[in-house]
Amino acid sequence: MFNIPELRGRILFTFGVLIVVRAGAHIPIPGINSDALMDAFRAMQSQNTLLGLFNMFAGGAFQKATLFALGIMPYITTSIIFQLMGSVVPYFQRLQKEGEEGRKKLTQLTRYGTVGVSILQAYSITIFLESMTSSNGIAVVINPGIGFKFVAMVSIVTGTMLLMWLGERITERGIGNGISLIIMVGIVSVLPSVILSEITQIRAGLRGILSEVILLGIMFAIIAFVVRLTQGTRKIPVQYAKRVVGRKIYGGQATHIPLRVNTAGVMPIIFAQSVMFIPSTIAMFFPESELMQGLTRWFSFDHPFYWTVFGLMIMFFTYFYTAIAFDPVQVASNMKQHGGFIPGVRPGKKTAEFIDNILTRVTLPGSIFLAGVAVFPFVLMNVMNVGYDLASFFGGTSLLIIVGVALDTLQQIESHLLMRHYDGFLSKGKIRGRRRM
Repeated sequence: MFNIPELRGRILFTFGVLIVVRAGAHIPIPGINSDALMDAFRAMQSQNTLLGLFNMFAGGAFQKATLFALGIMPYITTSIIFQLMGSVVPYFQRLQKEGEEGRKKLTQLTRYGTVGVSILQAYSITIFLESMTSSNGIAVVINPGIGFKFVAMVSIVTGTMLLMWLGERITERGIGNGISLIIMVGIVSVLPSVILSEITQIRAGLRGILSEVILLGIMFAIIAFVVRLTQGTRKIPVQYAKRVVGRKIYGGQATHIPLRVNTAGVMPIIFAQSVMFIPSTIAMFFPESELMQGLTRWFSFDHPFYWTVFGLMIMFFTYFYTAIAFDPVQVASNMKQHGGFIPGVRPGKKTAEFIDNILTRVTLPGSIFLAGVAVFPFVLMNVMNVGYDLASFFGGTSLLIIVGVALDTLQQIESHLLMRHYDGFLSKGKIRGRRRM
């Protein structure tokens, strides 16, 4: 990799930007008592709430009330909103079909939307911080009021926009998708503390060396399974008819439509977790209500009811998001316009029905496997008495994001190497997309 000046520059640039991202995640906003804040979060036990999910995507910056407290989530939220609107609003559908110009317009609208979402979320954070006190009754905000709200909102919104800009710079001048890399680095930042915790348990005699070896073996197997799940496709053969234009003949080649087993990616788990955390988040604001506390027990990480409903909701959202992300009617229409057809299937409506039927059948095992990967941390916590921080790396949102981003980044490195007639990043690897030169 480092023999190619351009690729070396891209990799070093990416590492430099990610260092800036992690540095900003440790700079607190003005007017915060950091010790009281940490004590308040420990007392709240916010891990099993939307705040815990938010903190994970922000790389721990939310719990520390830093400049990057919102992380890149406002941008992700706005992107998802515009993506959903692209399926139902004619204006956004038209932009998606306008090619490069439409993409630029959507990107600009997403940036404006990110500013609006960041302002709303930053204001909510300031109110939340002003209401927090430590177990000793010490206020988290030193001087609450309009002054604190203004300074905190400006700091947080500016930090979010800086993160968005840094992510775009990585995509443009670095290697990999910048936004995804920022999220992945935030998740991986928890790993050193988890490893230190495991070492402490081994020294204290709470867990043996053999158990750790078994855990490493399980992690290797789960990562291999997730890679296969991420890369698995069902290929539908497509034939293009020959066309004579002037003196040239176009078409006539055979290709295929790759239908992914997991078309929805990590989005079903994110949606399902967001919905499942709502009861616990609401109960957090009603500590004296017996009904709410009972609801919290049902929706806690150590209760089978939570994981059963969680798995079913992942299957539902897998079908829901797949229907939004992949439109068989549009694919069939594009094929018909360019003279393409599936052997044995009539073009047009019949082709759309054929593709939709295969997509429905392929999505079923994909949704089941995705739910299994998401629920696997519960099995580890109950069978091998593994803490949630460590178990989260064996499945769920964290692992899927890490694997997906790592594969995408490796494929981009592969393309740079193969363009210059190198053998690739791994001489005997089987990364999808490798071609023999």
